[in-house]
Amino acid sequence: MANEISILIVDDEESVRDSLYNWFIEDGYQVKCAEDAKKALHMLEKEKFHIILADIKMPGMDGLEMHRRIKAMHEDAIVIIMTAFAAVDTAVQALKDGAYDYVTKPFDPDDLSHMIRNASKQIQTAEENKVLKETITTLENVGDLVFESEAMTAVLKEVEKVAPTDSTVIITGESGTGKELIARAIHANSPRRYLPLVSVHCGALTESLLESELFGHEKGAFTGAMYNRKGKFEMADGGTIFLDEIATISTKMQVELLRVLETKKFTRVGGNKEILSDFRVVCATNKDLSSMVKEGNFREDLFYRLNVFNITIPPLRERTDDVPVLVDHFIDKYCSSMGRPRMKIENAAIKKLEEFEYPGNVRELENIIERAIVVGNGKEIRQKDLPGNKESNFSSVESISELEQKHIQQILDKYEWNISRSAKALELDRVTLYNKIKKYKLKKPKK
Repeated sequence: MANEISILIVDDEESVRDSLYNWFIEDGYQVKCAEDAKKALHMLEKEKFHIILADIKMPGMDGLEMHRRIKAMHEDAIVIIMTAFAAVDTAVQALKDGAYDYVTKPFDPDDLSHMIRNASKQIQTAEENKVLKETITTLENVGDLVFESEAMTAVLKEVEKVAPTDSTVIITGESGTGKELIARAIHANSPRRYLPLVSVHCGALTESLLESELFGHEKGAFTGAMYNRKGKFEMADGGTIFLDEIATISTKMQVELLRVLETKKFTRVGGNKEILSDFRVVCATNKDLSSMVKEGNFREDLFYRLNVFNITIPPLRERTDDVPVLVDHFIDKYCSSMGRPRMKIENAAIKKLEEFEYPGNVRELENIIERAIVVGNGKEIRQKDLPGNKESNFSSVESISELEQKHIQQILDKYEWNISRSAKALELDRVTLYNKIKKYKLKKPKK
Protein backbone atom coordinates (compact mmCIF):
# COMPACT_ATOMS: atom_id res chain seq x y z
CA MET A 1 0.00 0.00 0.00
CA ALA A 2 2.82 2.44 0.92
CA ASN A 3 4.21 2.70 -2.62
CA GLU A 4 0.78 3.83 -3.86
CA ILE A 5 0.47 6.69 -1.31
CA SER A 6 1.79 10.11 -2.29
CA ILE A 7 2.88 12.63 0.37
CA LEU A 8 3.55 16.38 0.02
CA ILE A 9 5.72 18.01 2.71
CA VAL A 10 5.28 21.79 3.09
CA ASP A 11 7.76 23.53 5.41
CA ASP A 12 10.01 26.56 5.07
CA GLU A 13 12.85 24.81 6.95
CA GLU A 14 15.04 22.81 4.59
CA SER A 15 16.29 20.52 7.37
CA VAL A 16 12.71 19.52 8.25
CA ARG A 17 11.84 18.85 4.59
CA ASP A 18 14.98 16.74 4.08
CA SER A 19 14.46 14.68 7.26
CA LEU A 20 10.80 13.92 6.51
CA TYR A 21 11.56 13.23 2.85
CA ASN A 22 14.21 10.62 3.76
CA TRP A 23 12.00 8.99 6.42
CA PHE A 24 9.07 8.49 4.11
CA ILE A 25 11.13 7.49 1.07
CA GLU A 26 12.66 4.71 3.20
CA ASP A 27 9.14 3.58 4.13
CA GLY A 28 8.28 3.27 0.42
CA TYR A 29 6.02 6.31 -0.03
CA GLN A 30 6.05 8.70 -3.00
CA VAL A 31 7.25 12.03 -1.59
CA LYS A 32 7.60 15.61 -2.84
CA CYS A 33 8.40 18.83 -1.02
CA ALA A 34 7.48 22.54 -1.16
CA GLU A 35 9.09 25.39 0.76
CA ASP A 36 5.96 27.51 1.08
CA ALA A 37 2.17 27.42 0.74
CA LYS A 38 2.11 29.19 -2.62
CA LYS A 39 4.33 26.58 -4.28
CA ALA A 40 2.39 23.76 -2.59
CA LEU A 41 -0.95 25.00 -3.92
CA HIS A 42 0.56 25.36 -7.39
CA MET A 43 1.72 21.71 -7.20
CA LEU A 44 -1.72 20.60 -6.01
CA GLU A 45 -3.34 22.19 -9.06
CA LYS A 46 -1.31 19.85 -11.28
CA GLU A 47 -1.11 16.72 -9.13
CA LYS A 48 -3.18 15.09 -6.42
CA PHE A 49 -1.48 14.03 -3.17
CA HIS A 50 -3.06 11.62 -0.70
CA ILE A 51 -1.45 13.17 2.39
CA ILE A 52 -0.17 16.72 2.96
CA LEU A 53 2.11 17.52 5.91
CA ALA A 54 1.95 21.30 6.41
CA ASP A 55 3.74 23.56 8.87
CA ILE A 56 1.54 26.19 10.53
CA LYS A 57 4.04 29.06 10.58
CA MET A 58 5.49 29.88 7.18
CA PRO A 59 6.35 33.15 5.40
CA GLY A 60 3.39 34.55 3.46
CA MET A 61 0.36 32.28 3.68
CA ASP A 62 0.23 30.27 6.92
CA GLY A 63 -0.67 26.61 7.26
CA LEU A 64 -4.26 27.22 8.37
CA GLU A 65 -5.13 29.29 5.30
CA MET A 66 -3.37 26.77 3.07
CA HIS A 67 -5.38 23.97 4.71
CA ARG A 68 -8.65 25.73 3.92
CA ARG A 69 -7.62 26.19 0.29
CA ILE A 70 -6.50 22.56 -0.03
CA LYS A 71 -9.88 21.37 1.25
CA ALA A 72 -11.59 23.57 -1.33
CA MET A 73 -9.49 21.95 -4.08
CA HIS A 74 -9.44 18.34 -2.83
CA GLU A 75 -12.08 17.69 -0.20
CA ASP A 76 -10.83 14.16 0.50
CA ALA A 77 -7.16 15.17 0.97
CA ILE A 78 -5.69 14.22 4.35
CA VAL A 79 -3.89 17.20 5.90
CA ILE A 80 -1.62 16.77 8.93
CA ILE A 81 -0.56 19.98 10.65
CA MET A 82 3.02 20.37 11.93
CA THR A 83 3.51 22.81 14.76
CA ALA A 84 5.78 23.86 17.61
CA PHE A 85 4.46 22.96 21.05
CA ALA A 86 3.64 26.60 21.80
CA ALA A 87 1.14 26.75 18.89
CA VAL A 88 -0.95 23.70 19.82
CA ASP A 89 -4.09 25.85 20.20
CA THR A 90 -3.75 26.87 16.56
CA ALA A 91 -3.37 23.23 15.53
CA VAL A 92 -6.54 22.35 17.42
CA GLN A 93 -8.34 25.01 15.38
CA ALA A 94 -7.09 23.25 12.25
CA LEU A 95 -8.66 20.01 13.51
CA LYS A 96 -11.97 21.82 13.88
CA ASP A 97 -11.58 22.97 10.26
CA GLY A 98 -11.18 19.37 9.10
CA ALA A 99 -7.47 18.56 9.43
CA TYR A 100 -6.74 14.85 9.97
CA ASP A 101 -4.35 15.35 12.95
CA TYR A 102 -1.37 17.38 14.13
CA VAL A 103 2.19 16.64 15.27
CA THR A 104 4.50 18.78 17.38
CA LYS A 105 8.14 19.51 16.67
CA PRO A 106 10.59 17.92 17.27
CA PHE A 107 9.05 14.81 15.73
CA ASP A 108 9.16 11.28 17.05
CA PRO A 109 9.78 9.22 13.88
CA ASP A 110 7.85 6.20 15.21
CA ASP A 111 4.79 8.29 16.15
CA LEU A 112 4.80 10.07 12.82
CA SER A 113 5.19 6.81 10.86
CA HIS A 114 2.31 5.30 12.83
CA MET A 115 0.11 8.33 12.02
CA ILE A 116 0.93 8.07 8.30
CA ARG A 117 0.16 4.33 8.31
CA ASN A 118 -3.25 4.99 9.90
CA ALA A 119 -3.97 7.71 7.33
CA SER A 120 -2.96 5.30 4.54
CA LYS A 121 -5.40 2.68 5.88
CA GLN A 122 -8.15 5.30 5.84
CA ILE A 123 -7.35 6.10 2.20
CA GLN A 124 -7.39 2.39 1.31
CA THR A 125 -10.77 1.93 3.05
CA ALA A 126 -12.21 4.94 1.19
CA GLU A 127 -11.04 3.50 -2.16
CA GLU A 128 -12.53 0.08 -1.31
CA ASN A 129 -15.83 1.76 -0.41
CA LYS A 130 -15.78 3.58 -3.74
CA VAL A 131 -15.29 0.28 -5.58
CA LEU A 132 -18.15 -1.25 -3.56
CA LYS A 133 -20.47 1.64 -4.46
CA GLU A 134 -19.56 1.24 -8.14
CA THR A 135 -20.31 -2.48 -7.87
CA ILE A 136 -23.68 -1.78 -6.28
CA THR A 137 -24.42 0.68 -9.10
CA THR A 138 -23.51 -2.06 -11.57
CA LEU A 139 -25.99 -4.42 -9.93
CA GLU A 140 -28.70 -1.78 -10.14
CA ASN A 141 -27.93 -1.12 -13.81
CA VAL A 142 -28.69 -4.75 -14.69
CA GLY A 143 -32.31 -3.52 -14.64
CA ASP A 144 -31.59 -2.03 -18.08
CA LEU A 145 -32.01 -5.55 -19.48
CA VAL A 146 -35.52 -5.08 -20.84
CA PHE A 147 -37.05 -7.74 -23.10
CA GLU A 148 -40.12 -9.81 -23.88
CA SER A 149 -38.98 -11.98 -26.78
CA GLU A 150 -38.28 -15.70 -26.61
CA ALA A 151 -34.87 -15.06 -28.14
CA MET A 152 -33.73 -12.88 -25.21
CA THR A 153 -35.36 -15.24 -22.71
CA ALA A 154 -33.09 -17.95 -24.12
CA VAL A 155 -30.07 -15.65 -23.72
CA LEU A 156 -30.92 -15.04 -20.05
CA LYS A 157 -31.24 -18.78 -19.46
CA GLU A 158 -27.66 -19.10 -20.76
CA VAL A 159 -26.61 -16.35 -18.33
CA GLU A 160 -28.24 -18.26 -15.46
CA LYS A 161 -26.28 -21.40 -16.42
CA VAL A 162 -22.84 -19.83 -16.62
CA ALA A 163 -23.02 -17.03 -14.02
CA PRO A 164 -22.46 -19.22 -10.90
CA THR A 165 -19.29 -20.72 -12.43
CA ASP A 166 -15.83 -19.24 -12.96
CA SER A 167 -15.79 -20.18 -16.65
CA THR A 168 -14.54 -17.68 -19.21
CA VAL A 169 -17.40 -16.31 -21.33
CA ILE A 170 -17.33 -14.75 -24.78
CA ILE A 171 -20.37 -12.70 -25.78
CA THR A 172 -20.92 -12.22 -29.50
CA GLY A 173 -23.38 -10.01 -31.33
CA GLU A 174 -23.67 -6.94 -33.51
CA SER A 175 -22.80 -3.50 -32.15
CA GLY A 176 -25.52 -2.05 -29.94
CA THR A 177 -27.18 -5.35 -28.99
CA GLY A 178 -26.32 -5.00 -25.30
CA LYS A 179 -23.22 -7.16 -24.83
CA GLU A 180 -21.99 -5.14 -21.85
CA LEU A 181 -25.38 -5.47 -20.14
CA ILE A 182 -25.14 -9.26 -20.49
CA ALA A 183 -21.61 -9.12 -19.00
CA ARG A 184 -23.02 -7.16 -16.05
CA ALA A 185 -25.80 -9.71 -15.64
CA ILE A 186 -23.25 -12.54 -15.53
CA HIS A 187 -21.21 -10.72 -12.88
CA ALA A 188 -24.29 -9.69 -10.86
CA ASN A 189 -25.47 -13.29 -10.64
CA SER A 190 -22.07 -14.75 -9.80
CA PRO A 191 -20.41 -15.41 -6.41
CA ARG A 192 -18.08 -12.50 -7.31
CA ARG A 193 -20.92 -9.94 -7.44
CA TYR A 194 -19.79 -8.00 -4.35
CA LEU A 195 -16.34 -7.41 -5.80
CA PRO A 196 -15.46 -5.21 -8.80
CA LEU A 197 -16.60 -5.58 -12.39
CA VAL A 198 -13.78 -3.85 -14.30
CA SER A 199 -14.40 -2.94 -17.96
CA VAL A 200 -11.78 -2.35 -20.65
CA HIS A 201 -12.65 -1.19 -24.18
CA CYS A 202 -9.76 -2.81 -26.06
CA GLY A 203 -10.61 -1.16 -29.37
CA ALA A 204 -10.27 2.35 -27.94
CA LEU A 205 -6.60 2.00 -26.93
CA THR A 206 -3.29 1.68 -28.75
CA GLU A 207 -1.14 -1.38 -28.04
CA SER A 208 1.12 0.44 -25.53
CA LEU A 209 -1.79 2.13 -23.74
CA LEU A 210 -3.73 -1.14 -23.56
CA GLU A 211 -0.70 -2.87 -22.04
CA SER A 212 -0.43 -0.19 -19.35
CA GLU A 213 -4.21 -0.23 -18.81
CA LEU A 214 -4.33 -4.00 -18.30
CA PHE A 215 -1.11 -4.61 -16.38
CA GLY A 216 -0.45 -1.23 -14.75
CA HIS A 217 2.93 0.49 -14.68
CA GLU A 218 5.71 1.50 -12.32
CA LYS A 219 6.80 5.08 -11.75
CA GLY A 220 9.27 6.10 -14.47
CA ALA A 221 8.36 3.20 -16.78
CA PHE A 222 7.81 5.68 -19.61
CA THR A 223 7.51 9.41 -20.19
CA GLY A 224 4.60 10.69 -18.14
CA ALA A 225 4.57 7.77 -15.67
CA MET A 226 4.74 9.98 -12.58
CA TYR A 227 3.57 7.35 -10.11
CA ASN A 228 2.83 3.65 -9.74
CA ARG A 229 -0.52 2.65 -11.21
CA LYS A 230 -2.56 -0.50 -10.78
CA GLY A 231 -3.72 -2.23 -13.94
CA LYS A 232 -7.22 -3.53 -14.61
CA PHE A 233 -6.24 -7.14 -13.93
CA GLU A 234 -4.98 -6.14 -10.49
CA MET A 235 -8.09 -4.04 -9.81
CA ALA A 236 -10.31 -6.98 -10.77
CA ASP A 237 -8.83 -9.24 -8.07
CA GLY A 238 -11.70 -11.30 -6.67
CA GLY A 239 -14.10 -9.91 -9.27
CA THR A 240 -14.61 -9.93 -13.04
CA ILE A 241 -12.77 -8.22 -15.89
CA PHE A 242 -14.82 -7.44 -19.02
CA LEU A 243 -12.74 -7.16 -22.20
CA ASP A 244 -14.86 -5.46 -24.83
CA GLU A 245 -13.92 -5.59 -28.54
CA ILE A 246 -11.41 -8.39 -27.85
CA ALA A 247 -10.93 -8.98 -31.61
CA THR A 248 -9.08 -5.65 -31.98
CA ILE A 249 -6.01 -6.50 -29.85
CA SER A 250 -2.63 -6.89 -31.53
CA THR A 251 -0.75 -10.18 -31.99
CA LYS A 252 1.73 -9.17 -29.25
CA MET A 253 -1.10 -8.45 -26.81
CA GLN A 254 -2.77 -11.76 -27.73
CA VAL A 255 0.40 -13.60 -26.60
CA GLU A 256 0.59 -11.65 -23.33
CA LEU A 257 -3.12 -12.04 -22.65
CA LEU A 258 -2.96 -15.81 -23.17
CA ARG A 259 -0.13 -16.11 -20.64
CA VAL A 260 -2.04 -14.05 -18.05
CA LEU A 261 -5.25 -16.03 -18.55
CA GLU A 262 -3.39 -19.30 -18.02
CA THR A 263 -1.30 -18.27 -14.99
CA LYS A 264 -3.27 -15.36 -13.45
CA LYS A 265 0.16 -13.75 -12.99
CA PHE A 266 1.67 -10.64 -14.59
CA THR A 267 4.12 -7.80 -14.01
CA ARG A 268 3.48 -4.09 -14.32
CA VAL A 269 5.08 -2.24 -17.24
CA GLY A 270 8.58 -1.26 -16.08
CA GLY A 271 8.40 -3.54 -13.06
CA ASN A 272 9.91 -6.91 -12.14
CA LYS A 273 7.63 -8.02 -9.31
CA GLU A 274 5.17 -10.75 -10.30
CA ILE A 275 1.59 -10.00 -9.25
CA LEU A 276 -1.07 -12.67 -8.68
CA SER A 277 -4.74 -11.77 -9.23
CA ASP A 278 -7.85 -13.92 -8.98
CA PHE A 279 -10.14 -12.63 -11.72
CA ARG A 280 -12.82 -14.03 -14.00
CA VAL A 281 -12.80 -13.08 -17.69
CA VAL A 282 -15.85 -12.11 -19.72
CA CYS A 283 -15.18 -10.72 -23.18
CA ALA A 284 -17.23 -9.48 -26.12
CA THR A 285 -16.86 -8.97 -29.84
CA ASN A 286 -18.92 -8.13 -32.91
CA LYS A 287 -16.47 -10.05 -35.12
CA ASP A 288 -16.44 -13.73 -36.10
CA LEU A 289 -13.38 -14.90 -34.18
CA SER A 290 -13.40 -18.39 -35.72
CA SER A 291 -13.08 -16.80 -39.19
CA MET A 292 -10.29 -14.54 -37.90
CA VAL A 293 -8.48 -17.66 -36.64
CA LYS A 294 -8.73 -19.29 -40.09
CA GLU A 295 -7.43 -16.10 -41.70
CA GLY A 296 -4.50 -15.94 -39.27
CA ASN A 297 -5.64 -12.71 -37.61
CA PHE A 298 -6.38 -14.20 -34.20
CA ARG A 299 -4.40 -16.82 -32.27
CA GLU A 300 -6.07 -20.22 -32.22
CA ASP A 301 -4.85 -21.04 -28.69
CA LEU A 302 -6.24 -17.76 -27.31
CA PHE A 303 -9.54 -18.30 -29.12
CA TYR A 304 -10.04 -21.71 -27.50
CA ARG A 305 -8.96 -20.31 -24.12
CA LEU A 306 -11.63 -17.60 -24.37
CA ASN A 307 -14.36 -19.60 -26.06
CA VAL A 308 -15.21 -21.82 -23.07
CA PHE A 309 -18.85 -20.65 -23.03
CA ASN A 310 -20.37 -18.63 -25.85
CA ILE A 311 -23.47 -16.43 -25.63
CA THR A 312 -24.80 -14.92 -28.85
CA ILE A 313 -27.17 -11.95 -28.66
CA PRO A 314 -29.59 -11.76 -31.61
CA PRO A 315 -29.96 -8.40 -33.41
CA LEU A 316 -33.05 -6.30 -32.66
CA ARG A 317 -34.52 -6.89 -36.15
CA GLU A 318 -34.82 -10.58 -35.23
CA ARG A 319 -36.68 -9.89 -31.98
CA THR A 320 -39.17 -7.14 -32.75
CA ASP A 321 -41.31 -8.32 -29.80
CA ASP A 322 -38.82 -6.39 -27.65
CA VAL A 323 -39.38 -3.04 -29.42
CA PRO A 324 -42.55 -1.93 -27.52
CA VAL A 325 -41.14 -2.73 -24.06
CA LEU A 326 -37.81 -1.11 -24.91
CA VAL A 327 -39.63 1.98 -26.16
CA ASP A 328 -41.54 2.23 -22.86
CA HIS A 329 -38.30 1.80 -20.94
CA PHE A 330 -36.48 4.53 -22.86
CA ILE A 331 -39.45 6.92 -22.60
CA ASP A 332 -39.41 6.48 -18.81
CA LYS A 333 -35.64 6.89 -18.70
CA TYR A 334 -35.36 10.08 -20.75
CA CYS A 335 -38.53 11.80 -19.57
CA SER A 336 -37.22 11.30 -16.03
CA SER A 337 -33.69 12.55 -16.83
CA MET A 338 -35.08 15.60 -18.67
CA GLY A 339 -37.52 16.39 -15.86
CA ARG A 340 -40.55 16.02 -18.12
CA PRO A 341 -43.94 14.36 -17.49
CA ARG A 342 -44.17 10.83 -18.83
CA MET A 343 -44.92 10.95 -22.58
CA LYS A 344 -47.17 8.57 -24.51
CA ILE A 345 -46.46 7.21 -27.97
CA GLU A 346 -49.06 6.86 -30.71
CA ASN A 347 -49.77 3.43 -32.21
CA ALA A 348 -48.64 4.53 -35.69
CA ALA A 349 -45.23 5.45 -34.22
CA ILE A 350 -44.88 2.06 -32.51
CA LYS A 351 -45.78 0.29 -35.76
CA LYS A 352 -43.20 2.38 -37.62
CA LEU A 353 -40.53 1.51 -35.03
CA GLU A 354 -41.29 -2.20 -35.37
CA GLU A 355 -40.65 -1.95 -39.13
CA PHE A 356 -37.14 -0.44 -38.81
CA GLU A 357 -34.10 -2.60 -39.61
CA TYR A 358 -31.96 -1.13 -36.76
CA PRO A 359 -28.39 -1.56 -38.02
CA GLY A 360 -27.39 0.02 -34.68
CA ASN A 361 -29.72 -2.31 -32.74
CA VAL A 362 -30.94 -1.35 -29.23
CA ARG A 363 -28.50 1.56 -29.06
CA GLU A 364 -30.06 3.01 -32.23
CA LEU A 365 -33.60 2.60 -30.86
CA GLU A 366 -32.56 4.36 -27.64
CA ASN A 367 -31.10 7.23 -29.65
CA ILE A 368 -34.31 7.52 -31.73
CA ILE A 369 -36.50 7.71 -28.61
CA GLU A 370 -34.25 10.27 -26.92
CA ARG A 371 -34.37 12.47 -30.03
CA ALA A 372 -38.12 12.05 -30.39
CA ILE A 373 -38.64 13.23 -26.80
CA VAL A 374 -36.52 16.31 -27.48
CA VAL A 375 -38.37 17.28 -30.67
CA GLY A 376 -41.84 16.09 -29.60
CA ASN A 377 -44.68 18.27 -28.35
CA GLY A 378 -44.14 17.18 -24.75
CA LYS A 379 -47.22 14.94 -24.50
CA GLU A 380 -46.92 12.28 -27.16
CA ILE A 381 -44.33 10.87 -29.53
CA ARG A 382 -45.83 10.90 -33.01
CA GLN A 383 -44.85 9.14 -36.20
CA LYS A 384 -43.63 12.43 -37.67
CA ASP A 385 -41.16 12.75 -34.75
CA LEU A 386 -39.31 9.66 -36.01
CA PRO A 387 -36.57 9.62 -38.66
CA GLY A 388 -37.52 8.77 -42.22
CA ASN A 389 -40.58 11.04 -42.43
CA LYS A 390 -40.83 14.16 -44.57
CA GLU A 391 -42.18 16.10 -41.61
CA SER A 392 -39.48 14.82 -39.31
CA ASN A 393 -37.18 17.29 -37.52
CA PHE A 394 -34.29 14.82 -37.86
CA SER A 395 -33.24 15.63 -41.40
CA SER A 396 -31.00 18.65 -40.87
CA VAL A 397 -29.31 17.95 -37.54
CA GLU A 398 -27.17 15.18 -36.10
CA SER A 399 -26.83 15.43 -32.32
CA ILE A 400 -29.26 15.65 -29.39
CA SER A 401 -27.73 19.01 -28.45
CA GLU A 402 -28.45 20.40 -31.92
CA LEU A 403 -32.04 19.18 -31.73
CA GLU A 404 -32.57 20.70 -28.31
CA GLN A 405 -30.97 23.98 -29.35
CA LYS A 406 -33.18 24.20 -32.46
CA HIS A 407 -36.34 23.31 -30.54
CA ILE A 408 -35.74 25.85 -27.76
CA GLN A 409 -34.99 28.55 -30.33
CA GLN A 410 -38.26 27.78 -32.15
CA ILE A 411 -40.31 27.99 -28.95
CA LEU A 412 -38.65 31.24 -27.84
CA ASP A 413 -39.33 32.79 -31.24
CA LYS A 414 -42.90 31.50 -31.22
CA TYR A 415 -43.65 33.24 -27.90
CA GLU A 416 -41.57 36.32 -28.81
CA TRP A 417 -39.01 35.51 -26.14
CA ASN A 418 -41.52 35.61 -23.30
CA ILE A 419 -39.54 33.47 -20.83
CA SER A 420 -42.50 32.45 -18.67
CA ARG A 421 -44.65 31.28 -21.60
CA SER A 422 -41.69 29.62 -23.33
CA ALA A 423 -40.66 27.78 -20.16
CA LYS A 424 -44.24 26.57 -19.68
CA ALA A 425 -44.42 25.34 -23.28
CA LEU A 426 -41.09 23.54 -22.90
CA GLU A 427 -42.15 22.19 -19.49
CA LEU A 428 -39.03 23.66 -17.90
CA ASP A 429 -38.59 26.05 -15.00
CA ARG A 430 -37.37 29.57 -15.77
CA VAL A 431 -33.91 29.00 -14.28
CA THR A 432 -33.32 25.89 -16.44
CA LEU A 433 -34.47 27.77 -19.53
CA TYR A 434 -32.12 30.69 -18.78
CA ASN A 435 -29.25 28.19 -18.35
CA LYS A 436 -30.02 26.57 -21.70
CA ILE A 437 -30.20 29.97 -23.42
CA LYS A 438 -26.76 30.71 -21.99
CA LYS A 439 -25.44 27.23 -22.87
CA TYR A 440 -26.51 27.45 -26.52
CA LYS A 441 -25.81 31.20 -26.80
CA LEU A 442 -29.32 31.80 -28.10
CA LYS A 443 -30.19 35.36 -29.08
CA LYS A 444 -33.41 37.21 -29.64
CA PRO A 445 -33.78 38.06 -33.33
CA LYS A 446 -33.44 41.73 -34.24
CA LYS A 447 -36.55 43.42 -35.54
